[in-house]
Amino acid sequence: MRTGNIAALADAAAARRRPQTTTAAQAGPGIGGWLRGGGLRGGGLRGGWLRGGRLPTALAGLTVLLQVAYPLTSGTPRDRLTIVTVVVFFLATTSHALTQRGVRWTAAYVAVTAGTGLVAEAVGTATGIPFGHYSYAGSLGAELLGVPVVIPLAWAMFAYPCLLVGQRLGGTPLRATIVGGWALATWDLFLDPQMTRAGHWRWGDVRVGLPGAGDVPVSNTLGWLAVGWAMLAVLQLLPRERRDDRQPYALFLWTYASSVLAFAVFFGRPLVALVGAIGMGVVALPFARALRRDLQPEQT
Repeated sequence: MRTGNIAALADAAAARRRPQTTTAAQAGPGIGGWLRGGGLRGGGLRGGWLRGGRLPTALAGLTVLLQVAYPLTSGTPRDRLTIVTVVVFFLATTSHALTQRGVRWTAAYVAVTAGTGLVAEAVGTATGIPFGHYSYAGSLGAELLGVPVVIPLAWAMFAYPCLLVGQRLGGTPLRATIVGGWALATWDLFLDPQMTRAGHWRWGDVRVGLPGAGDVPVSNTLGWLAVGWAMLAVLQLLPRERRDDRQPYALFLWTYASSVLAFAVFFGRPLVALVGAIGMGVVALPFARALRRDLQPEQT
């Protein structure tokens, strides 16, 4: 009887250890493998707030609260709130990527998105290509290459949910690039009118402006499409893994719905709300329907 109990306990202990051993082996050797396997997705560092995605979820909730506070502020407090919101949103998405996809995936992702955003903005302010001629007002904090540091962070913070949404809807790398790049570019139909009105940057020689935002040129949207599609095409080269992506999905849909509401109600710019609702809605609405279908119980 005692021998049988000891054998059963040994089998149970081995079964508990087996999933962590397999994950660490799949992650690869060295410190990167430890962080991706036994560290962040097994035991170790994941034993605290990182376990179960609590830190990414908390940061996502804080992002929402900060965005809700935006219409309630003005002047210098609003400028500071803008910077803090971008940083927290960036931390929310990158912490999710870190816990779900590992340190090497996240490092490559940030390098591509923040690096591409910085180069595109630096070239844009110097030459007017690809967005048009514009200049920053110096109200968004520290700068690098003439670009506020929060700007490449903003590219990185929202490209992540756009990447995952594009892959969820598009399927193939080509379709995922088209869908994700469109989602990223049409988000700027809200962002640029908001930030231009706040005085964070100024456009020069606007010949054809956006409906409801005549001080933002149409060329800016075309530039965002070009950069967004290029960025998303490179991101398709990263390992593609299905994980628990409810957090970036929720942030994507929240950004869409809250932006429409903010411009329609709080900012008093219904035409901007309509243009953004249609443009970004090309992706957001089918995505919301797809998620709703996933939640519906199967008919038997």
